[in-house]
Amino acid sequence: MSLISQLLGDETYDPFLSMINKCPILSTPTDWKETKDSHVFICDLPGLKKEDVKVEIDDGKVLQISGERSNNLDEKDENNNNKWHHVERFRGKFQRRFKLPKNAKVDQVKANMENGVLIVTIPKEEVKKNETKVIQIEGN
Repeated sequence: MSLISQLLGDETYDPFLSMINKCPILSTPTDWKETKDSHVFICDLPGLKKEDVKVEIDDGKVLQISGERSNNLDEKDENNNNKWHHVERFRGKFQRRFKLPKNAKVDQVKANMENGVLIVTIPKEEVKKNETKVIQIEGN
C-alpha cells in the first residue's frame, strides 16, 4: 500500500482537481459561442437560484456574471453535530468577466436561468468598417 493511500484512504487524491474545485473562476465554467445573430454565454451554476446571481454590463463593454454560493458547512443537524468527510464544492463569492466585441448590442442583453444553468444572450449589430479617405496633397 502506498504512503498516499495510507494517509488518504481508498480515495484517489488529485491535487489538480482539488485546485479547480476551490478556485471561483475554474469552478464556474462558462462557454461563449457566437452565432449569426448573437453572442451566447452558458454558465453552469448548480444549486444557485436566479436571486443568487447578478448579470451586469460594466463600462459598456464587459459582461460580468457574479454571485455567491452559501457556506453551509457550519450547519448542524437536529443533534447539533455534523462531520464532513470530504469537501470539494466551491463556496463563497464568484465573478466572471468577459470583454465583449464591438458588435455586441449591450442595451439588449437577455438572461435566463433554468436548472442551475445561466444563459446570457447578447444580440449582435453590424459594425461599420472604417473607410479610407484619400487626402489630396497640395503644393508643388
